[in-house]
Amino acid sequence: MPRPTAAQLAYGSATVVFSTVALLLLTRTTDGIAVAAIGIASLALGLLVAMTLPLRRRTRQAGTAAGPAASAAPDGLTTRVPAPRSHTGAEARVGEHSLRR
Repeated sequence: MPRPTAAQLAYGSATVVFSTVALLLLTRTTDGIAVAAIGIASLALGLLVAMTLPLRRRTRQAGTAAGPAASAAPDGLTTRVPAPRSHTGAEARVGEHSLRR
């Protein structure tokens, strides 16, 4: 799993702090179990915000990178598949050393 970025940490932490304060002020609870439940719910919300942050960025970049070429595709697909390579000269390469291990 990749390490979280600074933006993910900032947004997640801010979400936890602000949602905890807001829920505690709105519910006006003093019971220990209710405070613990609000804290757990706020942590879950902060984790959700931190994990969905990269997803929004990727979809935005994918939408702008495709541009008008994606809408011009006759079949509506946005992924381009390269044409197959011809295998001419494969017999000459059979005896060569391979860099793959």
